[in-house]
Amino acid sequence: MFEIFEHTADLGIRVEADSLSALLAEAAAALTSVLVANPGAIRPAQTIELTIDGTEPEELLVDWLSEVLWRFSAEHMLFSRFEVVEHGSHVAARLEGEPVDESRHQLDTEIKAITYHHLKVERRTDRWTAEVIVDL
Repeated sequence: MFEIFEHTADLGIRVEADSLSALLAEAAAALTSVLVANPGAIRPAQTIELTIDGTEPEELLVDWLSEVLWRFSAEHMLFSRFEVVEHGSHVAARLEGEPVDESRHQLDTEIKAITYHHLKVERRTDRWTAEVIVDL
């Protein structure tokens, strides 16, 4: 479950999930929903596998979302599926998507960066929650 909220001149993403891995996957889906107005149009035509290192959940979240944003900005890739597996101080991820096709993908909000401003990742008994602000 995710929610997008306004934050001054920026935008916030609030996420809740059963595990840290699921939280990261849900956060990437939320980020995608900000980048493109019709995320359901993204086809899982290509697969990218990557590893993100980080000792703290906050660091993992920022680095993970920054990687997804970089793939969009530099490689013009949009993703529709995110599989994330936690391995101690890093996560292994599999992203499925396709290059931007402006005839099918309705690009929406331009995001400049993922920030540490008001960043929080918390584990509450059996649920993980996070809030992250993105710079527009």
